[in-house]
Amino acid sequence: MAKMEVKTDLWVASQLNDCGIKFDAQGSEVKEINDALKSASKRGTGKIGYPEYVAVIHDFVLIIEDKSDTNKHCKYTESGLIDTQTKAVTDYAINGAYFYAKHIAQNSTFKKLFAIGVSGDAKHHKITPVYVDDREGYIELDPVESFTMFNRQNIHEYYLRNVLKEQTPEEKTTAQILKDAADLHEYLRTYGSLKDQDKPLVVSGILLALDEISSGSFSIESLTGDDVDTDGDKIYEAIKKRMKRSNVGPDAKRDKLMSEFAIIRTSARLNAIDNKLGKTPLRYYAEFLKTNVFDNIKYRSASEDFIGRFYGEFMSYSGGDGQSLGIVLTPAHICDLFCELLDVQPNDIVLDPCCGTAGFLVAAMHHMVSAADSDVKKKNIRKKQLHGYELQSNMFAIACTNMILRDDGNSNIQCQDFLKQNPAQVQLKSATVGMMNPPYSQGTKKDPSQYELSFVEHLLDSLTPGARAAVIVPQSSMTGKTKDEQKFKESIMKHHTLEGVITCNTDTFYGVGTNPVIAVFTAHEPHLADKVCKFIDFRDDGYEVRAHVGLVEGDSAKDKKQHLLDVWFGRTEAPSKFCVESTAQSDDEWLHSFYYFNDEIPTESDFEKAIGDYLSFEFSMVMQNREYLFTGGDKDAEA
Repeated sequence: MAKMEVKTDLWVASQLNDCGIKFDAQGSEVKEINDALKSASKRGTGKIGYPEYVAVIHDFVLIIEDKSDTNKHCKYTESGLIDTQTKAVTDYAINGAYFYAKHIAQNSTFKKLFAIGVSGDAKHHKITPVYVDDREGYIELDPVESFTMFNRQNIHEYYLRNVLKEQTPEEKTTAQILKDAADLHEYLRTYGSLKDQDKPLVVSGILLALDEISSGSFSIESLTGDDVDTDGDKIYEAIKKRMKRSNVGPDAKRDKLMSEFAIIRTSARLNAIDNKLGKTPLRYYAEFLKTNVFDNIKYRSASEDFIGRFYGEFMSYSGGDGQSLGIVLTPAHICDLFCELLDVQPNDIVLDPCCGTAGFLVAAMHHMVSAADSDVKKKNIRKKQLHGYELQSNMFAIACTNMILRDDGNSNIQCQDFLKQNPAQVQLKSATVGMMNPPYSQGTKKDPSQYELSFVEHLLDSLTPGARAAVIVPQSSMTGKTKDEQKFKESIMKHHTLEGVITCNTDTFYGVGTNPVIAVFTAHEPHLADKVCKFIDFRDDGYEVRAHVGLVEGDSAKDKKQHLLDVWFGRTEAPSKFCVESTAQSDDEWLHSFYYFNDEIPTESDFEKAIGDYLSFEFSMVMQNREYLFTGGDKDAEA
């Protein structure tokens, strides 16, 4: 047992190191804490007592106790409280950690402590935090997968969410976005009489015009409702200048974009002074967007995410998500997850062949620019290293707007059908990373080229050798349910390598009714027969649906994502209920549920419960005169 305890100690220490948490073993370098522990014997003798690990992060203290046996995780009293009797404190992880934390709180000036009980090993373990202060109460919090929420970057948010139960600044921003999106949708409908597909275009165009204010070539005050030089004309000209300033080209592309924004100057309703508003709807929209959106995009620290989230929420109101065309816009947290799964670096060249509103490209830009070490490199990323295709012209215009407003330098997005592009020609872009959310449920026996797997194969063929790619597609794509889809799977494995498949939260595309998975590949390296893939069940990703809001980040989302990444990159083990490592063939269903097996060793209590259940069942049957079930005979024979 002592040897097992040491293994658990070492595993916990490695987890703390991986999360960037500086800790002390068997004591503390902080004199005040160490002095308090000099009288913290678990047996109540008043002598020295040291927990496994102590860490001080800002004004919080972590106290960690661990046990190798998960049955020694926590002992409760009959009333359901953490047992503080000596036997429980010495033998159980949570009880011991709670004892030390309470002692420190009562014998030092540190009053915000997390007692963390850990039991098990690297593969099968439990980690449970308990918030402790110097009073008699405590808060037992939900189990976590790692210590990532307790590092310097996350602990305040964790405390705010889980202990104080307050909204984080990000949640408050999201709530404001929802309100702004609802208000703007109503204003566009009431004062503009716009079709759903035109609403995002009007918003995009006005945002581009507002971006010209700093150059002096546009002002909201110039929107006077003139009948000759209309407000729409002024906004349209400002958009054109912004395009030129961003070097959007060639001319055909710029003309295509400008044609999408034509409604701004051709709509009589938008350009006429509204009696109720006392101004044109265009000016009213410009004022609203300047105050509620544009200033946030340009001047807030969260600028990289703000406009993308605004578009997503706004378009969900307007019906602009294109579901009838199989277009399902990718949530921002999935875009970020792609960047982390593919380990996107500043030198990468990223391709999204079905880019929608450019969510993947925006996320990739943010990751790459954040890691770049020079302004020259950042400029090169924006100008040359982000490429996309989008077939729908209105989506194309919004995607270009999204990139231009982030000073992407060139907006390398083309309004073309990706499937009609020659992979060899696309390969000249030298893309080292591919990201894609293809149109869903468009393939048929008559047109198998529209199956999701057709898009996947075309993407992989279009990347450079050794490039990494991730796609998010319906689960059904991984089963090969039709002969054509099976052929695509065979062809993909013949030319490319499947790295793994992650089953996602069923509410990822909330309101759409699609159960998605993320599949990760390496391009132009044939799949070897003994290649071990990872199949992960990540349905419990910490995101939850809230009434009148939709899918939002829950308290445990960051922790669960970190655990996923640790398992994906082999930094930690996981039980088979979360991750199965297995070889794969083209006729397999590339899903966790297909490869899953139960690798948990039954405990003594599990055995006792199974025997108890069986005996209870047998007794019940005997009482019903059905004892023949246990004698090998049958009722009719005895009769």
